[in-house]
Amino acid sequence: MSWLYLVITILTFLLMEGVTWLTHKYVMHGFLWFLHKDHHQPTKGFFEKNDFFFLIFAIPGWLCIMIGWQHLDWVTVSIGCGITLYGFAYFLVHEVIIHQRFKFFTRSNNRYIKAIRWAHKMHHRHLNKDDGESFGMLFISKKYWNKIHKDAIIQKSASQKS
Repeated sequence: MSWLYLVITILTFLLMEGVTWLTHKYVMHGFLWFLHKDHHQPTKGFFEKNDFFFLIFAIPGWLCIMIGWQHLDWVTVSIGCGITLYGFAYFLVHEVIIHQRFKFFTRSNNRYIKAIRWAHKMHHRHLNKDDGESFGMLFISKKYWNKIHKDAIIQKSASQKS
């Protein structure tokens, strides 16, 4: 039966991308824009009001793990683990890889990393809450993959001419 809990954790992790997209588009770029605004219009300092979303989004995972553990409800614990693992992946991708608030992966040639950075750059070119694009985090639209592929072909062609 333990494989079932692993499947639930993985499915929850995957479903969190949809939850993230919807939350980012309709909540962060909606009624909680006042917390997210400084992420698009940076201010001085390491921390942003936008960092409060870490706490807001950590609460459901923590509650599922805590309540599930108290009641020995492993399905709820598994859901909490999926949410928490997605939160960790989001932190790694968004804070470390994309915004480089922590200096790891600063010069990666990995196509996936290039694609997520480009998609996020396109998201941030919109300084206001309206007219945004690319609200997800881990799954990247084909148009961003195509852009990275095209750039690689151009770069390869230019290096062959040199």
